[in-house]
Amino acid sequence: MKKKILIIDDDLKLNYKLKKYLGSFDFDVITSTNPHVGIKKNQSEKPDLIILDYMIPELNGFEVLKVIRKQSNVPVIMLTARGDVTDRIIGLELGADDYLSKPFEPRELVARIHAIIKRTVEDSSQTNKSLRKFGYIVIDNNKHTAFINEEDILLTNMEFNVLKIFTNNAGKVLERNYLMEKLSGFNIDSFDRSIDILISRLRKKILDDPKNPQYIKTLRGAGYIFLKEEIYDF
Repeated sequence: MKKKILIIDDDLKLNYKLKKYLGSFDFDVITSTNPHVGIKKNQSEKPDLIILDYMIPELNGFEVLKVIRKQSNVPVIMLTARGDVTDRIIGLELGADDYLSKPFEPRELVARIHAIIKRTVEDSSQTNKSLRKFGYIVIDNNKHTAFINEEDILLTNMEFNVLKIFTNNAGKVLERNYLMEKLSGFNIDSFDRSIDILISRLRKKILDDPKNPQYIKTLRGAGYIFLKEEIYDF
């Protein structure tokens, strides 16, 4: 079955070009130049991935992303002409799965789409047991969520994925580049702090004090390590 992609961008010319180009890779592409219509199409069309422009009138991309995240965990790639690292970090904080600066090479966009969809399919088809426990945290793989003391932690798709990477590699030192490559399929440059921001946000949600960590410990110059082992009799 073809994967469905929704493009929300006010640039009609770009939408047309991307629809034609992505269609050549066997994607079913839907477009919207209006953010309100795009939000409705996300609910009615149930796309497998959304390409969302930051500089869109009426509602900017971040505002649209906030609404989308209330609707679903559909993967979102954000586009921006600004190329600002701060924008990238804010987008990831709000639940974006990847970020691409305009102008971009269309083939790179396709590669990023394939990487995200591949990861999403692999996550949904894994045969891991549905419930896993680490300290006070319970991970529900079937519902793609986590709990502390039976309270939903309300993780974004990106936050859940990084938590899952940590728990699948408990006790191992994980470099920042490794984490970002596992999340998006691409390496990051040494000045990109988006993975650190993502982990900082995750720490807050799992109530982990970075000064006295119970779950995620920073190893300066090396990366991160997840401290808790799985409770197998859970």
